[in-house]
Amino acid sequence: MIKVGIIGGAGYTAGELIRLLLNHPEAEIVFINSSSNAGNKITDVHEGLYGETDLVFTDELPLDEIDVLFFCTAHGDTKKFLESHNVPEELRIIDLSMDYRIASPEHDFIYGLPELNRRATCKAKHVANPGCFATCIQLGLLPLAKHLMLSDDIMVNAITGSTGAGVKPGATSHFSWRNNNMSVYKAFEHQHVPEIKQSLKQLQNSFDADIDFIPYRGDFPRGIFTTIVVKTKVALEEIVRMYEEYYAKDSFTHIVEKNIDLKQVVNTNKCLIHLEKHGDKLLIISCIDNLLKGASGQAVHNMNLMFNLEETVGLRLKPSAF
Repeated sequence: MIKVGIIGGAGYTAGELIRLLLNHPEAEIVFINSSSNAGNKITDVHEGLYGETDLVFTDELPLDEIDVLFFCTAHGDTKKFLESHNVPEELRIIDLSMDYRIASPEHDFIYGLPELNRRATCKAKHVANPGCFATCIQLGLLPLAKHLMLSDDIMVNAITGSTGAGVKPGATSHFSWRNNNMSVYKAFEHQHVPEIKQSLKQLQNSFDADIDFIPYRGDFPRGIFTTIVVKTKVALEEIVRMYEEYYAKDSFTHIVEKNIDLKQVVNTNKCLIHLEKHGDKLLIISCIDNLLKGASGQAVHNMNLMFNLEETVGLRLKPSAF
């Protein structure tokens, strides 16, 4: 059994991670650290887990008792923790924050997008889990980058559910504001753009175009629905072949002939992609569950790879669908 520790156990991504690991046949949760909830039952916070666990939050850190440590912490906190604690040399780490997503000589974290870095992840000790928007957008673009087809600016529109804003209430996550409402935020300046560019450049070294990304807040709790427009004269049939070939060995990313919708992926670790051609413009539609494929599901996927398990173990999940 893989012995697991979790730091930052009270948020949405931690709740989903705990749910997945409780039902994972090869994992055992040793501790869930949350200093503000120490001594409280997990179900006091994650009420959807009633009947599934008697675990309680702890402020202790028995790092020598675990094989892998998940960080479900705020951005910046993972780096602070690793700089201020003695972490066992062989302890594997999966960080769900953005602290180590950008490659640097100062750290050895692998960017944990399995559809891009599967082999490196299998050998990695430290993995940086990708951002949710970044995951959805990259999966829509990677096959084009592999075939060196990204030469013009890329137009991206993506709408995310309210859970993407985190568990702490705010003005734009309040029900009375979010319900029957929609708004743009961080236009052209979203923090996930650098990691998207990093991945595209990894496959297409010449990539130097702009990613004109407009994020939207949606009036639903979970999911990301993305539309991408790229100019190309290549025929749709050939593009579909490229995508199917690129993702042929991936268990969670699927090319769908019919148009797609969010309910097909919510509560799963899947990414669905639909392709259309309109003149010289290629429309790429991709969607994921922001808490699963965009966060905790992908983290468990990375754990499976790091411990040489079949990648779908613990992640065979049914979509909400209706």
